[in-house]
Amino acid sequence: MIQRYARFLGMAVAVVVGLCAVGWLPTQRLAGPRAPAAMVAGCAISLLSAGFAGYLLTAVRADTPQVRMRRGFLAMIVRLVVALVLGLAAALSGEFATSPLLFWLVMAYIALLPLEVRLAIQ
Repeated sequence: MIQRYARFLGMAVAVVVGLCAVGWLPTQRLAGPRAPAAMVAGCAISLLSAGFAGYLLTAVRADTPQVRMRRGFLAMIVRLVVALVLGLAAALSGEFATSPLLFWLVMAYIALLPLEVRLAIQ
C-alpha cells in the first residue's frame, strides 16, 4: 500500500513539474509576470487533490467489486471537492492572476487523472 501510494505521488509530482516546465515561458509571455505564480498554485492545488484521492484509493480496503466502485467514486468526489474549494479560495484571495490559475488547475487535474485511474484499477 505505501509503495503504491509513494509511486503514485512520485509520478504525480513528475507530471506537475513537467507541466510547469513546459508552461512557464508561454504562460509568462501570454499572461504577464504574475501568471507563473498562478500556474504553480493551480498545479499544486491539482496535485494536492490528486494526493488525497490517491490516499483514499490505497488506504481504504476493497475486497469486492462493489466496494472498489464505491471507493473509486468516493476518491473522485473528494478530489473534485478539494480542487473546487482550494481553487475557489485561491481565485478569490486576489493573490494570483485568476485566468492562469484556473487554466493550469484544470490542465493539471486532467493530466493527473490517468494516474489516479491506473491506481484505482491496480
